Amino acid sequence: MKQLFIRATLVTLLAVGIVALYSPSAAAQDAAGTFKAKCAMCHGADGKGGKMGTRDFASPEVKAETDAQLTVIITKGKGKMPAYEGKLKDTEIKDLVAYVRSLAK
Repeated sequence: MKQLFIRATLVTLLAVGIVALYSPSAAAQDAAGTFKAKCAMCHGADGKGGKMGTRDFASPEVKAETDAQLTVIITKGKGKMPAYEGKLKDTEIKDLVAYVRSLAK
């Protein structure tokens, strides 16, 4: 009985740890770091754009783009923006789209 309790406790702690690793806040922190390293130099730390003709993420044009469209832009590149396909994982790009959306608010 005691071993069963210990196993159940360990399984519960492991599950809680896994959930904590993949929490939205962890993904948001990673996306913020990715944005800072790869995007902020042109798009600005606040996503307001301006440099090299980049658009403000809060602009109606950017807000009208779907997440799928933003994913393609990040993946394949657009204009002077480089493609990040093969440089970022699909999950990183997805988290980056969510982060861009958060800057538009």
